[in-house]
Amino acid sequence: MTYRTYSGPRGSGAIEPLAKDRLLYKEFDTLDGALAWAGHLDRGGSRIALLIEGDDGTQLGQREIAAALRHGAFDRGT
Repeated sequence: MTYRTYSGPRGSGAIEPLAKDRLLYKEFDTLDGALAWAGHLDRGGSRIALLIEGDDGTQLGQREIAAALRHGAFDRGT
């Protein structure tokens, strides 16, 4: 299974489906890894995770990612 964490500048809005191919992303084998990277981006300051998308149909938008990070379950200091 592969999960992609798409990122953009802080303050970016939702990703348009046709714009995904122009965005930076990083691939992970697990959802935990993808969320840990989102936390890393958030702590870095200039970029944020905009979307996490998995081959299994998983799609987490900015709100879902922010909620998971606030919960702290995926803040692993990647």
